[in-house]
Parts: sequence; structure tokens; C-alpha cells
Amino acid sequence: MTTDATAGVRPAGYALVRAGRGRFLLHRRAAVVAGSLALVLAGVCVAYLCVGESSVPPAEVLKVLFGQPSANELVVGTLRLPRMTVGLLVGAAFAVAGALIQTVARNPLASPDIIGVSQGASALTVGAMTFGITSYAVLPYLSVAGGVLAAALVYAFAWRGGLHATRFVLIGIGFAIALRSITHLFLTKGDYLVAQQAQIWMTGSLNGRGWDEAAPLAWVLLAMLPAVLWATRAQRSVSLDDDTATALGVRLGRVRLGLVLTGVVLASVATGTAGPVDFVALLAPQIARRMTRTAQIPLLCSALTGALVVVLADLLAKRLLSPTELPVGVLTAAVGAPYLIWLIVKGRTGGKA
Repeated sequence: MTTDATAGVRPAGYALVRAGRGRFLLHRRAAVVAGSLALVLAGVCVAYLCVGESSVPPAEVLKVLFGQPSANELVVGTLRLPRMTVGLLVGAAFAVAGALIQTVARNPLASPDIIGVSQGASALTVGAMTFGITSYAVLPYLSVAGGVLAAALVYAFAWRGGLHATRFVLIGIGFAIALRSITHLFLTKGDYLVAQQAQIWMTGSLNGRGWDEAAPLAWVLLAMLPAVLWATRAQRSVSLDDDTATALGVRLGRVRLGLVLTGVVLASVATGTAGPVDFVALLAPQIARRMTRTAQIPLLCSALTGALVVVLADLLAKRLLSPTELPVGVLTAAVGAPYLIWLIVKGRTGGKA
């Protein structure tokens, strides 16, 4: 959302902001969209904490959030708030991961759940669950390892003296299919109860998630913040054509590898925490870009959009067929699958969908 102010040049739509001795160009529309998304997200979060088997007045929710004594502390602070926090973090992580991978691939179809990253994380995690490792303290680390390994294979097979966007996506889809088959093989070979647990995890669910899952995820995202801030600047060089970027001295191979690695780690950690919540990484960056109309995918707006999508989907998943609770991944897939079809049709018709 910010770029360096250089030589006094101020592109249309940007405002010059001074912070100490530094000067930055702020995209006005992106700033307005980010503020609006933050307000809508705050409203959805309050509604999430109010609605459930027992309704809680908004005033009581605010009391709990601000640490004041309330009779609803158990319902709001112990049962609902931790799960919502996991949803916020997972949605933001998936969205930023999708934005970075789409930037590198220069393709709106590229996302961790399309090019094999989520499937790699799922394969190793489900394999570990099949062999008796079911601790949520361990699963996120296994997911990161599986996602990084899958991404490394896709990157290696797609590299031919450079990274071609179409080849990257197609090879990623191939690996996704193969890894999904391996995951199903683990499900058929494992214990029935473990397979059932793994199957629920694979749909993407926040059920049963609490502070034990939110805290490690928050620490990982905090540790990844410098990399994300670097990625905000690096996006600009990757968006240039290869000849121009090379002429400016940009080492495209290293920059692309750094962006992909950052996105893979974010997506893998989120997958290990809540399972592969499909299509959030695909939807959120494109929604954010269309709202802001920026040249690059805005990472802050993408993160807010992803968090909003997951929390709202989980709220609907809990209430649509109450008392039956749907996994959040079912709702995101129901919205994301038609959107994916629309993107493909739009690409075939030259944007006249």
C-alpha cells in the first residue's frame, strides 16, 4: 500500500506522507479500502462473538474484550474468542500467501491450494496422523515441511532458465493431483478413527481450535512480518517485465524465490493449524486488487479480506444448519469453486466473461 517517494514524483492517486525523516507515497484508494475492511471486519467479529447457541448482547461482548467482569466470560472469552482469533490469523495468512504466489506467477489462478502447496502440507500431515502423530503442537511444523517440499519440487520442475507463469501453474496443478492421491492412499491405509479425524481436518475446520493453536500461529506470523514487509517492496520489481527488471539490476530469480518461500511458509502454517481451507488464497487477493485498483496486489487489504472471508464463512457454517456444524472449508469452497470457473472462462474469452 506504500511506496518510496523518489525525486519528488507523485503518481496520480497517491498522497505524500512524511514519517520522521522518511517520506512515503500512500495510495489513497487502498488506504480507504483498508480502513473500510477493518471496520467491516470489526463488525463481523462482534457478530461472531454474539451469535451462537446462546446469544450474547454486544455490550457484554465489549465488556469481555476490554477485560471487564461479565457473566458471559466463559462463552465469549473461552469458547468463541480463541476460535475466532484462529480464523482471523488463518485467513490473513492464506490471503497474503495467495497474493505473493499470484504475484510471482502473474496469474490469478495461482494459489497454494491450486499449485500443490496445500496438498503437500496435507500429504505429510495426514501421513503423520496415519502413523499416530495427532498433536496440534506438532502438525503445523509437519505442514510447513510438506508445503516447502512440494513448492521446491514445483519450482524446480518449472524452472527452465527462468520461471514461466503458465508452466509454473500447470506443473503445480499436476503435483497437486499427485499429492492428493498420496493423501487418499494414507487415508485408506490408516486406522478408521484416525482416517475420520484426518478427513475432517482435510475439509478445513476451526472446530475445537483455541489458544493452543492461536498462540503458535501468531508467533510464526509475527516472525514472518519482516519478510512480508520486504515482500511489499519486492512486489514492484517482480511486476516489471524481465528485461526492464534485469536492466534495473534486480535479481529476479532471488526475489521470486524469496516471495514464493514467504508465501509457502504462511500457507503451510495456516494449513497445519486449520487444515486446507480451500480458495481463500485464491479469492482474497483478487477481491482486494479489484477494490483498490492498484498495479500490485495490496498485501494489507488482502490480509483483511482473507480474515473477513474466513470469519464470516465460519459464522455461517455454525448457524446455517444449526445444530449441525459445517467445516469452514465447505463454505469457502462453495464460493470459491464458481469463482475459479469464472476466472477460467474469463481467460478463455479474453476478459469478456
